[in-house]
Amino acid sequence: MQNPFSNPAFSMASLTAAINLIPNRYGRLETLDLFPIKPVRTRQVVVEEMHGVLNLLPTLPPGSPGTVGKRGKRAMRAFVVPHIPHDDVVLPEEVQGIRSFGQETETESVAGVLARHLETMRNKHAITLEHLRMGALKGEILDADATPLVNLYTEFGITPKSVNFALGNANTNVKGKCAEVLRHIEDNLSGEFSTGVHCLCSPEFFDTLTGHAKVEEAYKNWQQGAVLINDMRRGFTFGGITFEEYRGQASDASGTTRRFIAAGEAHCFPLGTVDTFATYVAPADFNETVNTLGLPLYAKQEPRKFDRGTDLHTQSNPLPMCHRPGVLVKLTAA
Repeated sequence: MQNPFSNPAFSMASLTAAINLIPNRYGRLETLDLFPIKPVRTRQVVVEEMHGVLNLLPTLPPGSPGTVGKRGKRAMRAFVVPHIPHDDVVLPEEVQGIRSFGQETETESVAGVLARHLETMRNKHAITLEHLRMGALKGEILDADATPLVNLYTEFGITPKSVNFALGNANTNVKGKCAEVLRHIEDNLSGEFSTGVHCLCSPEFFDTLTGHAKVEEAYKNWQQGAVLINDMRRGFTFGGITFEEYRGQASDASGTTRRFIAAGEAHCFPLGTVDTFATYVAPADFNETVNTLGLPLYAKQEPRKFDRGTDLHTQSNPLPMCHRPGVLVKLTAA
């Protein structure tokens, strides 16, 4: 068998490029393109906040001195980028028994095994990133065991906004509740641009919302009642908000399954913003990546003792960030 460690196709750069090219099979937030990747060179991100001051200017008699402009307050906040390493191993048994033919068949078989392992590892990083991004949309980024990593509301000194839709009451003005959410988000955009408001809902919240008498009445004659006979879980717009069912969940190392959105809850956020959301990625802790711009994922390999297999190492260093936590709104059904 050809030695994969002497082949440049198995170098750190090549493996890293390969794992970043594997399609991402997880992540509604990835498909929404809500958190664009922003590479950084350090393991710490500093977010600068500036409060602009807008006030009405009074009229004065001609010849009077003008009013003096006031400068907005500035604040700096530092965040540590989480480090997420993951290891696996390729054993000789996974390659043994493959029929050799030609000069490169064995190397291709090793590459195929490595590719399968890298794909599995890449998917684990992808669902982990989805979990972190969902935490950023909820205002509190949690680790795999549900311990808090970053509380955006605490860091920015903002009181979380929650709206009770009271969907158990048939007389609730659901459209009025939507207007309350929209006004709050618009007031907290602070000059940012937005193309609309999206809401990811737990199945319980979504079912209660779509089954509410006011919502059904609004759509009774729309498209001949299509909303009542079709699957609307991929999103429908009501009161200026697009509601979509979200069923993201994953298991931690102990096997405990955690839902990304709690039962009976939903979370609203603006779409089409310029710099409200971002995913900062820091460089890996390798000698060759020091002071380089970070990549979403890194992969590396090394032979095991006595050449009894190959150790694979992957890592990601992402920090999803919402620079304006005031635009995040939590909805409850009851």
